Amino acid sequence: MPVIFKTILLLTISNVFMTFAWYAHLKNLNNKPWMIAALVSWGIALLEYLFQVPANRIGFTVMSLAQLKILQEVITLSVFVPFAVFYMQQPMKLDFLWAGLCLMGAVYFMFRT
Repeated sequence: MPVIFKTILLLTISNVFMTFAWYAHLKNLNNKPWMIAALVSWGIALLEYLFQVPANRIGFTVMSLAQLKILQEVITLSVFVPFAVFYMQQPMKLDFLWAGLCLMGAVYFMFRT
């Protein structure tokens, strides 16, 4: 599998864990003390790092640091929107599209040669 695809796959898995670590406690642990939510989130974040660190190390062999960061931001939005709409039951907004278009512009500038 090409390096860029490995990086994208690992960063996508990492971002799924990251998104749950950052936001799922708002739905699932809302009635628990914040310390419990923080500890659960830290546990989930550990799983995120187990995918994110290798992804960035692999990706850095063929991409610049700035390219890795923009790639991660695109993946983050791609994971966050379905999470927000389907898991957190937030309304779909046109702003998600505009944010995505802005990120595509960032991708263009970071990856052009």
